[in-house]
Amino acid sequence: MGILFSLIWFLLIGLIAGWLAGQITKGKSLGTTNNMIVGVLGAIFGGFLFRIIGLTATNVIGSLITSTLGAILVLYLLAQYGRRL
Repeated sequence: MGILFSLIWFLLIGLIAGWLAGQITKGKSLGTTNNMIVGVLGAIFGGFLFRIIGLTATNVIGSLITSTLGAILVLYLLAQYGRRL
């Protein structure tokens, strides 16, 4: 039950982070649904990058900040290189 609860939290935070990233980066937005998908990818990417520099999120707010920053980076990379792929 703990793994399922963690997965649901992870997806929920990723969806919220994607929405926030879309609101912050109006010019690079991909639409609400795609931004939410990007938020889940951003949660993975942001968590990876934060661990590399030695930071970890210990609560929901920290996870949301990490995920949102990761989603903003993913949106930026998609806006810059997405059309070329």
